[in-house]
Amino acid sequence: MSEPRDVMEYDVVTVGAGPAGLAFAIRLKQLRPDLSVCVIEKASTVGAHILSGAVIEPQPLDALLPGWRDNPPPVCVPAGEDEFWFLTKTGGTKFPFVPPQMRNHGNFIVSLGALCAWLAPQAEALGVEIYPGFAAAETLHDAGGRVTGVRIGDMGVAKDGSHKPGYTQGIDIQAKLTVLAEGARGHLTKRLIRKFELDRDSDPQNWSIGIKELWQLPPGRVQPGKIVHSMGWPADSHTYGGSFLYHLDGDRVAIGYVSGLDYRDPNYQPYEAFQQWKHHPHVKPLLEGGTILSAGARAIVTGGWQSLPKVEMPGALLIGDTAGLLNVPKVKGTHQAMRSGMLAAEHVAAQKADDGALDSTGFDAALRASPAMAELRKVRNIKPGFKKGLWFGLVNSAWETATAGLSPWTWKCKADWSALEKLGEAEQPKRDYVERTLAPRDRLAGVYFAATEHDEDQPVHLIVRDTNVCVTRCAEEYGNPCTRFCPANVYEIVPEPAAPTGKRLQINAANCVHCKTCDIKDPYQIIDWVTPEGGSGPNYQNL
Repeated sequence: MSEPRDVMEYDVVTVGAGPAGLAFAIRLKQLRPDLSVCVIEKASTVGAHILSGAVIEPQPLDALLPGWRDNPPPVCVPAGEDEFWFLTKTGGTKFPFVPPQMRNHGNFIVSLGALCAWLAPQAEALGVEIYPGFAAAETLHDAGGRVTGVRIGDMGVAKDGSHKPGYTQGIDIQAKLTVLAEGARGHLTKRLIRKFELDRDSDPQNWSIGIKELWQLPPGRVQPGKIVHSMGWPADSHTYGGSFLYHLDGDRVAIGYVSGLDYRDPNYQPYEAFQQWKHHPHVKPLLEGGTILSAGARAIVTGGWQSLPKVEMPGALLIGDTAGLLNVPKVKGTHQAMRSGMLAAEHVAAQKADDGALDSTGFDAALRASPAMAELRKVRNIKPGFKKGLWFGLVNSAWETATAGLSPWTWKCKADWSALEKLGEAEQPKRDYVERTLAPRDRLAGVYFAATEHDEDQPVHLIVRDTNVCVTRCAEEYGNPCTRFCPANVYEIVPEPAAPTGKRLQINAANCVHCKTCDIKDPYQIIDWVTPEGGSGPNYQNL
């Protein structure tokens, strides 16, 4: 019989110290200082697992903290010149105009991780308790199924399940209301969506993977505030992909490449596409002689309006990227995350039950009636249009932009994993890659720049429910795409003379950067990403 767990009680527990979770906590304490609010974060420090481009629209931050511009976060550069390019292997065409959704006058280039680290002490000053290194392993429920809080994962468990000398049992955090702000593809959210059938009336969610690096360049090359986006090479016309290049202060640039996880070709490699883009004639001269400072990868939620699940359930609600509020044509989600967090706080703060109870009922309707959803509805058909190919997608985007989304139709979204075609059936585009010379040379080097760290002797947090599939059906039908779509070389097929097939799946869990791509793109949906020990994972610096 297990020992009883220690219990902490709060009015509200928020899972995730990203922009949505922190905006929620700050706004709630502004409105209801009498409520006890805690935020738990699986990273070792606030911001260490946060990765985004990121250009932000400042209006929600203006409303949340009106004087923030007098004391801005450490990486915060006013947006300047916008450029949008269509690239070929050897050159490209600069669009004569930037699409309206991507114009950034009045916005700011930030490090979202640094922004969250800056927000955290302002939340604490209001009385919010923030606990980094606390990984929520599961949700708690009462006899009727209502969510009543979260259980923190045990620490000091060995790979074989035994308790190591430093074993510490995780505590239960009980709350009147639980707010899920886990970011894209939250593992608790995934379970709750299934348990409460929150996606019964919505399309399947869609995703992309964004891979990012921060570079220090020689003096004189950077134009602070310049924003460059591109599409085209190295993606083929059936693969959704594009880049960003943001000029920061201090002779630094943030660069990245986004690949839609609805790609068809099982041989496609998102990490390789990014590294090849870096060697384009318009990009390589900027980076040569520079030094990479930090790198990482993260799933991006892209389903939009038609893929939004119900965001309330008994005892809990969903906000930010956990709900799926990113605006794909804008390449922005932070303003939406903060909007939803503040709206949720206002919804909770308005409740004045005699017994002090807090209820999630009504939040789903409030969010759907809000400007956040109106914004998504206008652009609901733009990303799905690219499923029909690049050129159809561009024409469709122009139409949807001109009509402000008033088309009488809504394109459907299908699950990303179902788009993958089998070997021999998938078109094999000529990737036409060039020789790679810029760092990092391979994915393991990229893992180094992510500063990811996991105790090797802990249970593997990437659960493959049937590894026999990996060396039989998947090897034959898809050629083990997990060995290519993972940006951190977590999955390898290695020789195993004693096995019937002569090979086995090896999971290098210590490499994981928590991007969740495997959980999304696996064509058999037998991979479940769960939290490792609290404090494990990447330690992103200014990403």
